[in-house]
Amino acid sequence: MNPPTSSTSPLSVLFICMGNICRSPTAHGVFRHKLRQLGLDGQIRVDSAGTHNYHPGEPPDRRSQRAAAMRGYDLSDLRARQISDDDFVRHDLLLTMDWDNHALAEERCPPQHRRKLRRLAEFCRRHTAAVVPDPYYGGDAGFAHVLDLIEDACDSLIDELTRRLQQRSAAQPPAVS
Repeated sequence: MNPPTSSTSPLSVLFICMGNICRSPTAHGVFRHKLRQLGLDGQIRVDSAGTHNYHPGEPPDRRSQRAAAMRGYDLSDLRARQISDDDFVRHDLLLTMDWDNHALAEERCPPQHRRKLRRLAEFCRRHTAAVVPDPYYGGDAGFAHVLDLIEDACDSLIDELTRRLQQRSAAQPPAVS
């Protein structure tokens, strides 16, 4: 697949969970990895944040990092942060992990940007999950399940964003020589 070309700014995706140490950095790392593999990392930016400021500046949970590493994803450079007001303006798509964090993000989101808010699980094709559950208080199997859901959703999300990039490119006026 050849990535579409566009002279407009990259699309931007923000993954959101509660503390930004388990689910959202896992989605961030998986999505970033997949974008690089497809050569789309220059056209789609990725970030993650939490609705709560529980772990500012901390790396992802060691269990998240271990589960991700077992599948070839590196999360070690990511650091937790809380969502900011600027995130709603800056990002084209804000993807929450569950209903609670979706409601918290929606409360904070200016009305003109609420169309950008969706749940990541909406993009799952192989799994029928309404949310990506929080694995924090469970065992290793929970982190593996989270990865299953995130990998599934990220594949579909890339298809959706590739279509958006192609639409943008098609809407561009021809280059003047």
